[in-house]
Amino acid sequence: MTPKIALIARVGAHKSFLDAGVERLGVRGYDTPYGPSRPVHFFRHEGLEFALLSRHGEQGYEISAPFINSRANLYALKDLGVEKVLAWVAPGSLNGDMAPGDLVVPHDVLDEGKGGPHTFYAGVGWGFIRNHPLFCPELRKGLLAALAGVPFRVRDGAVYVATTGPRLETAAEIRKFRFLGGDLVGQTLAPEVFLARELELCYAALTYVVNYAEGLAERPYQPGVLFEGLATAAELARVAAVEKAFPEIILKVLPALAGAPRSCPCPRLMERYRLRGDLGDDWKTWVR
Repeated sequence: MTPKIALIARVGAHKSFLDAGVERLGVRGYDTPYGPSRPVHFFRHEGLEFALLSRHGEQGYEISAPFINSRANLYALKDLGVEKVLAWVAPGSLNGDMAPGDLVVPHDVLDEGKGGPHTFYAGVGWGFIRNHPLFCPELRKGLLAALAGVPFRVRDGAVYVATTGPRLETAAEIRKFRFLGGDLVGQTLAPEVFLARELELCYAALTYVVNYAEGLAERPYQPGVLFEGLATAAELARVAAVEKAFPEIILKVLPALAGAPRSCPCPRLMERYRLRGDLGDDWKTWVR
């Protein structure tokens, strides 16, 4: 199994593909210099092999965002030979034009988090790389083209504000993030996107809005329900429709992403350090 593309997704994402009848080739865990990765599932659909990893757990929400071992997960995918990563993410909306149930392809991140680690390259003289364009332009282009015709509203471009959980944000923080130009808020894209770039992986994100962030609408507190009343029943129904369509959406876009050229900067983000003689051809010697 040598998949070149991987999906990092929600809790128990592999079950959706199994229920959809997608051929599973196997599953295994990986020990890395950063600890064990999440289990990696291998699938094949219409001749395309892809890997899948669930950030938060296999059976349920086992680990919250600040405790995800993104370094181990991405190291495992790189070691497999993966070159391209699609992140499936469920943020809240800071922008009244981005409603629950919308699909949004972000173009930038505002990192307001306090978590980490944010680099593979602690204590060495490399890793100082540009982060614009942050998301792979070839994957974004292919993703947006492939989403044409899906039965959901698709938005091109958003600034994703990354925070540190597991708590949700205060209304005052949300006002600050909106003032700074944020459109979405969540806890998973950082440091994941930055770590992926350090390994020269092509990385793009497909998000689906799950709620309006705190303070955008007056919502009474409701104990015992998802988001404690931050999302209405009608909004949650729209979100559930997207989640139900998850395997269909992913299987629609993966061929376009797999076929996208790597003429982007992503495979050469560390080139300056190779030319300088700091790094050799074996990427594993960079990170240990």
